[in-house]
This record gives sequence, structure tokens and C-alpha cells, in this order.
Amino acid sequence: MTQALPKLVTFDEFTEWRPEDGRYELHDGVIVEMPQPTGDHEDVVGFIAGQISYEYIRLNLPYFIPKTALVKSPTSEASYSPDILLLNRTNLVNEPLWKKKSTVIQGASVPLIVEVVSTNWDDDYYMKFGKYQSIGITEYWIVDYLGLGAKRFTGNPKQPTLSICQLIDDEYQISQFRGEERIISNQFPELNLTAQQIFNVAS
Repeated sequence: MTQALPKLVTFDEFTEWRPEDGRYELHDGVIVEMPQPTGDHEDVVGFIAGQISYEYIRLNLPYFIPKTALVKSPTSEASYSPDILLLNRTNLVNEPLWKKKSTVIQGASVPLIVEVVSTNWDDDYYMKFGKYQSIGITEYWIVDYLGLGAKRFTGNPKQPTLSICQLIDDEYQISQFRGEERIISNQFPELNLTAQQIFNVAS
């Protein structure tokens, strides 16, 4: 028996349809409903957002974290709703989709993206890794507080791991942090935070 293929939609069709409740993304023309986050997932997201917000406010940087903005690949019908999207307010004047669709397509607008891993972990480690790299997003954190990802990312045996991807010569270089290691962020070099402090939020 043949199975009907899902109807591919454009980004414009997706944003016209996108409801206010629920969280949806567009994966190469296919609308995907994101898993309902657990309380632990939301605790981790909130903790990291608070730490990052403290840093950019302390440094008087023109950054903010929007509630429902999207990041779109400029070369495909794909757009994502990251767990934490840090935006550079000064570059939004150059974003053609910002005013009407609260969407950014330029790496210069996004100093940092954070994805907190859940059951769809391969999206964060593979698909979004590639898309965020191609957009030119300088720094991408993959926070795997349950150690769900493949062993190449989380160790053998698997353990909670924070992967920080830094864009160097247009490619991400990955540094992994576990336990009491102080995380190293090029965006916030004075950030005094360990991987374990983040993971403890969900324990």
C-alpha cells in the first residue's frame, strides 16, 4: 500500500496558518508540531535564559530574548522556534521579515541560540546544527540534560552533556562540557557557570 506524502507548504503559507497556541516549526516544507515540553525542560530553559539575560544586561548589550520569533533558512522552506533565541536589536533593521513576521534570516541578528534536548534529539544534533551553521549563527548551545543524544555527543556510557558550537571559518567547532567544568562561551566569556549547575535545575 502506498502512503500519501505530506503536502509541502511555503514559509508564507506556514506563517499565515501558524496558530498562537502550540509550537510549530517548518522542516523543509513540512509542518511539524514540537513535543509538549516537560516541567524539567522548561526549568532548564528558564534558568539558562536568566543567566544569559543577566550577562547582556550587565554588559549593556543591545540584546533581547523574544517569545515567539522564528529563525528561517534563507535557502529553504525551513523555519525554527528555538528554546532560546538571543537577538541583536541593532541588526533587525536589515531583516526583511522582522516587522511583519517576527522572523530573522541573518546570522548577524542572532548572537546565540540554545536548544534544550528532548525526545526529538536528532533534530538538534543534526538538522538544526546544519541549518544554524548555514545561516551563520555565531554560537549554538545543545543542552542535553538527560544524555539522550548519540554516544558521539554524550559519551560512553551516555551522560548529561552541554555542547557549545562556535562558528569558525563558516563551520561549527564543538566543545563539550560535563560535570563541574566551567562552560566556555565566546559570546559571554565572563559567564561563570558550569554544566552541572544547569543540569541540577532538572534534578
